[in-house]
Amino acid sequence: MSTQIIAECQDCGFQAPYSLLSPVCPNCGSEWREAHYDYAALGQRLPGLLSGRPFNLWRYHELLPIQSPSPEISLGEGGTPLFRATNLGLMLGNSNIYIKDERQGPTHSFKDRQAAVTIAALKEAGVNEMVLASTGNVAIAYSAFAARAGIRLWVFLTSLVPAVKMRETALYGTQVVKVTGSYDQAKQTAALFAKRRGLFLDTGARSIPCIESMKTIAFETSEQLTGMLGAPSQSSALSGPVWQAPDWYIQSISGGMGPLGVLKGYDELMKMGLIDHFPKFGLVQVEGCAPMVHAWKQGKDVAQPVAAPRTLIHTLATGDPGRTYTMLRKKILEKSDGFLEMVSDEEAYRAMHFLAKMEGLSVEPAAAVAFAGVIKMVRAGIIKPNESVVINCTGHTMPVERNILGEGWSKDLTSLGGDEMEESKEEGLLAALSKVGIDRFPRIAIVDDNPQVRQLIRRILQSQGNYTLFEATNGLEAIDLAKKEHPNLIILDLMMPEMDGFAVMDALQADSETADIPIIVVTAKELTPAEKERLRGHIQTLMQKGDFLSDDLLDEVRALLR
Repeated sequence: MSTQIIAECQDCGFQAPYSLLSPVCPNCGSEWREAHYDYAALGQRLPGLLSGRPFNLWRYHELLPIQSPSPEISLGEGGTPLFRATNLGLMLGNSNIYIKDERQGPTHSFKDRQAAVTIAALKEAGVNEMVLASTGNVAIAYSAFAARAGIRLWVFLTSLVPAVKMRETALYGTQVVKVTGSYDQAKQTAALFAKRRGLFLDTGARSIPCIESMKTIAFETSEQLTGMLGAPSQSSALSGPVWQAPDWYIQSISGGMGPLGVLKGYDELMKMGLIDHFPKFGLVQVEGCAPMVHAWKQGKDVAQPVAAPRTLIHTLATGDPGRTYTMLRKKILEKSDGFLEMVSDEEAYRAMHFLAKMEGLSVEPAAAVAFAGVIKMVRAGIIKPNESVVINCTGHTMPVERNILGEGWSKDLTSLGGDEMEESKEEGLLAALSKVGIDRFPRIAIVDDNPQVRQLIRRILQSQGNYTLFEATNGLEAIDLAKKEHPNLIILDLMMPEMDGFAVMDALQADSETADIPIIVVTAKELTPAEKERLRGHIQTLMQKGDFLSDDLLDEVRALLR
C-alpha cells in the first residue's frame, strides 16, 4: 500500500507532493519542510497491516518516504531490542528504566536507520552519487548501505574522528576526505564540494528521509513496551490507544536530528490515536560542547555556537546546532514537559564502566552521555521513581578507546627466563599465572538479607574498583565472616532476621580482632533519634537505600580504604 506524502514548508506553510529531487519549498525556497501522511486512515488500518510483518524498520513503510522498499539493499536495519535495565534501575530506585539497544543495528549505531532510509530513497530516485559530512557513525552507516546499493559516496570527516572509524569508512570503498578543523567546518566544506560537483548532499535535519527514519524508534518502542507492559488500561478493542508510550525518552545529542525525528514519531502516533500521551524528552549534551543546553537553561530560542568544542567525545562535538535547536525547543515546549541536561566527559566514562560491569553493555562514549544524564536527572528529582524511561543506547564502542580504560587495566605475564628456563613450559606458565592470581585488593564484606541489594552493591563496587568481596546473608554469618576473613571494610544492613545490624556492631566491637573494622551502614529503615544516637561513634557512614548512587558509595569506600 503506497500513500501520498505531502511536504509542508515550515516557513510559509506551502504544501506540495514530496519528491526527493525537489528538496526546497517551491513557494519560498526554504529547505525546512516536513512530511505529512493521511493519519486518520492509517490510524485505523496500521495495527492490522502490521500483523505478520517482520519486526524491522520497514514494517512501517506506509509512514516512510519510500514508495517501494527494496529488500535487496536491506541489511536488517531496525527492530532492535528493548529490555529492562535491571541493575541500573536498582541503583536509581526506579524499576521502569528500559534500554533501546541500537548497538545491534548493521553497523552498530542508530545512524543505520538514517542511512537505510536515505540510501533507499536515493536508489528509488535514481541518484548514484552523494556527499555527506560526519563525526564517525553516520559515515560508517552510509558507507555500508551505499556499498550495498551501488552508490558512490564522498564523506568529509573532521580530523578529530578516531582513525579506526576513518579506516572502517574507507574499507567500504567510500571516498574519505579528512578536514583539519571542526565538524561545522567539515559540513561547510562538504556543502561547497557537493555544490561545485552538482552532487546530492545529505542535509541531516533538513532532509525528510533523515527525519522520517528516526520516527521508527518511537514506533518500535511503543510496540515493544506494549508487549512488555500490556495495552493502556483505558484502551479497548473498538477504540482508544492500543500502544504504550514511555513517560520519558532520553537521548544524547550533537546536532539534534535524531530526537527531532523521534519527536515526530510520537506526534504521529498521537495523531493516529495509537498512544494516549506524549513522552517527556530528556536530551543530554557533553559539557565541553553544550550550546543547546545553555540556550535551554537561559530560555533562549537560538543557541549560541561553541566555536572550539572541548571534549574527548568527538562524535558529540557539533558546535553550531543552528535551527535544529530552535525547532527542538519549540516542539518540546509544545508537546512535553521535557528537559535538557549536560554531563562531563568524566561522568560519561564512569557511566561506560558501570554499564559494562553492571548491565553487560559495551557502549560508545556518546551513548554513555545519555545514561549519565539519566543519573543526573534522577538525582535532581526531574525523573520520578515511578516514571517509565526509555534510553536510546545509540551505539557500541568498537574498539574501546584507550583514554576510557586508563592505565593498569590488564595484568601482564612476563616472558619466561632465568631459572624458569630450566622448568618445563607448563611449570613456567603456572608460575607466571600464580603471580597474576595473588589477592592484593582491599577486602570488603557485604551484609544484607536481601539478595538483590547484595547484588547491587557488589556490582557497584565491581564497576569501578578492584576489590575482594564477601557476602553474608544475616548477622550471625557476618560475625563469622569478619573473624575468618578480616575484611578491611563492612557494608552493613540494619534490618535483618535473627540478629540485626545493631547487634552485629556490638558483637564486632566487643572483639579486639574485629573492633577496628570500619562500617558503612546502608539501610531502608527510617531511624529514630535514639537509633541514630546508638550508631554515633560506631560507624563511619550512614546511607539510605534508594537514596544513594554508585559514585556516593564508591567515594565513601575509597575514603575509608585509603
